Amino acid sequence: MTGPTETIAKILVPILVVCLLIVFWQVGVWVSGVPQYILPGPIAVSGALFKDWGTLSPALWVTTKITLMSLGLALLGGVGIAVALVQSKWIEIAFYPITVILQVTPIVAIAPLILIYSPSTQVALLICAFLVAFFPILSNMVQGLKSVDHNLLNLFELYGASRWQTLLYLKLPASLPYFMTGLRIGGGLALIAAVVAEFAAGSAGAGSGLAFRLLEAQFRLNIPRLFAALFLLSCLGVVIFAITSFISWLALHRWHESSLKREN
Repeated sequence: MTGPTETIAKILVPILVVCLLIVFWQVGVWVSGVPQYILPGPIAVSGALFKDWGTLSPALWVTTKITLMSLGLALLGGVGIAVALVQSKWIEIAFYPITVILQVTPIVAIAPLILIYSPSTQVALLICAFLVAFFPILSNMVQGLKSVDHNLLNLFELYGASRWQTLLYLKLPASLPYFMTGLRIGGGLALIAAVVAEFAAGSAGAGSGLAFRLLEAQFRLNIPRLFAALFLLSCLGVVIFAITSFISWLALHRWHESSLKREN
């Protein structure tokens, strides 16, 4: 199979599988006669998505904004703190356990405290999403900065490179694959945390995201709208993963083993 044909097949095959699953879903609903308030078919979900787009689209934008902002803050914080931690063994020993504690503490448990001390609900949601997305980026970045070939470190030291030159020209480029892994993981976790935080916050009104629309549809037994909101969340997650994967490919495909195309 040639290169272009293989690329087209990789795109078309998953789309075909998804389309077949949707067809089976609709046929199953028709055959079983399940009412819409228990399991709506894809046609009913599409109708709800079209009819309620004026309600769902602002909520989608709110969730997207919180997710991207929290991911951006997690990238800045994770990389910055990782660089600071690897500068000294004692700094890492002193502060790394604190980041672990923040990570292993369930976000649902600390969300009420964040809501109390935050100036607004949106800020609280942003903090919650940031805390969840932050640790994978930090952990992968620390591991990448500490996994540099010691022979290269000795070579830089032999040529009299300063600590910042070693960091800029050796450690940061060498840790790029680890950073990209953390980016892909953090992107998905930021979306999950934004939804979970909104569930915990119970936010409502014009500035609410898709999580509230899910709860609202559940309380009103508007199951087609609930599935429509789930569909939008899934699409948002797929888009975030696709973008982060593309960024990773752009950064690594010319030189790193994980992205180089091999004949065998």
